[in-house]
Amino acid sequence: MLGGCSSTPLPPWPAPGTKVAPPKTQAVAPPPAGAQAPADQAVATPVVPITTSTDTAPIESTAVAAHFSEPPVQYDTPGLRPGRRAFSTNAEVSQWLGDLVRAPQGGVNARLMDLGLSQGGAAIQALALSTGARGGTPSGQSNGRPTVLLVGQQHGDEPASGEALMVIARELAQGLLEPMLQRINVVIVVRANPDGAANDAHATANGTDLDRDHLDLRTPEAQALARLISTVRPNVVADVHEYPVVAAHGTEGDWLPGQDVLAQYATTPNIPDFITKAAQEWYLRPMLEALDASQLTHEWFYRLESTDNGLSAVTGDARPQTLRNLGGLQNAVSLEIASRGSNLGAAHIQRRVHSLVVALSSVLRSTAERGKDLLQVQTFVARDIASRACQGSVAVQASPTTSQRELALMNAQTGAITPHKVNWTSTVQLQAEVSRPRPCGYWLAGDSAAAEPLRMLGLQVMRIAEAGSILTETFPANPAGAPAPQVLRQTVDAPAGSYYVGLNQSLANVAAAALEPGTGFGYPGTGRLAPGASARVINNPSLVFDDTE
Repeated sequence: MLGGCSSTPLPPWPAPGTKVAPPKTQAVAPPPAGAQAPADQAVATPVVPITTSTDTAPIESTAVAAHFSEPPVQYDTPGLRPGRRAFSTNAEVSQWLGDLVRAPQGGVNARLMDLGLSQGGAAIQALALSTGARGGTPSGQSNGRPTVLLVGQQHGDEPASGEALMVIARELAQGLLEPMLQRINVVIVVRANPDGAANDAHATANGTDLDRDHLDLRTPEAQALARLISTVRPNVVADVHEYPVVAAHGTEGDWLPGQDVLAQYATTPNIPDFITKAAQEWYLRPMLEALDASQLTHEWFYRLESTDNGLSAVTGDARPQTLRNLGGLQNAVSLEIASRGSNLGAAHIQRRVHSLVVALSSVLRSTAERGKDLLQVQTFVARDIASRACQGSVAVQASPTTSQRELALMNAQTGAITPHKVNWTSTVQLQAEVSRPRPCGYWLAGDSAAAEPLRMLGLQVMRIAEAGSILTETFPANPAGAPAPQVLRQTVDAPAGSYYVGLNQSLANVAAAALEPGTGFGYPGTGRLAPGASARVINNPSLVFDDTE
């Protein structure tokens, strides 16, 4: 396996049993007034410093607010201009992107992609940026350059993510980031949830958390992103968020997470080790260095909680239905990046946007510098995954590990930054709870509602043209408290019109996440597959498939 990537300078693997330490909290003083950012960090055209008139939510004390000074660069998106009482509207976002398409710089090719409509009828759009021959959608597969997908405002009440992506879009099309397009392609979805943004709501119009719908694909918003990903096949995905500033009660007062940026790469079972290592060494580490250089604080993504056993911190979800984790299963380097303050109104909005601009600029820079290595690693990984059908094992469920860890937390009243020992529940290291032999593929009934979403996810789903014999394995339902049932193996006739999803394809781990029984997130558990409508296939079947599929 290592020989397949011998020319790629990945760092040495940790010794067996070594824990991967998440990034340390950075507690640094804010930059002095008038200080300039390093030349390679200032990625937006400076404008006259502005303020917004949006009311500031009374969520933090004056002492806490004093830690978050204005950045040395000010941004002038529509929602950040003087006198505004709201962030950029959906119409203003569309106008901004349209203006970039009409007036790109030099040899930049800019194209606006209509991805569909939200539940409320708002347009979901992507801006595709590249250089070279005009015409098709940019992707690493079409022009030999890696493609970066940036997605903002899956949660409508996280405005800095959308405003930051408007800045990044302009700087790529017309500004200081434009030279990177000589080496990379970039696709930007400023607002994945336009209805939520219009209503300052976390969820979509029907109350769905969009970032928990990327495997099941129940919402038109998630379907639009899935179709986009299948079209442009990104090598890097950055899911851009904000996190709320919520105090947790401890023995010595109330404490806040006080970092400018929280970040995490994909952490779900079955992500290839090479993809995790590339995310860790080629992306997360340089990003944290860039934030340090801009005097912005950072930490591994976590949620602070107060429990009977003291303060606890829980890192990001390990289930595969988030965009971050599904991206890892699709063999992309996939990151979630969150600025501080989704519940702060306009307070510190320039700093919040600036922290995301710095972090995202680092992601783009890493891709430009490591693009050839990344493409080589991903080509190897795709072939390796496809070759593992019917061999080895697949992890079905895993749990986070728990430990004690020191976090720098901020006193909610005094603003004092103090190291605290917290109960740390981490998905960086997962413990496999359920593993099974990797099947050759999955059989689906002909009336299954699963075939179409699987295709949206980029999987090859083949329709069986003539009835044929397959050896299957099923797991009967297990009522709570009952002994584990016996696995049922039997030879069955797969009827014409039913489907087969083979695991001899590069996205086999996505198929496993969706189709393995016994989880709360897979299609058997969410109701997309009725009982008896699917089975694990444990031999290489001799089937005739419809050649129109």
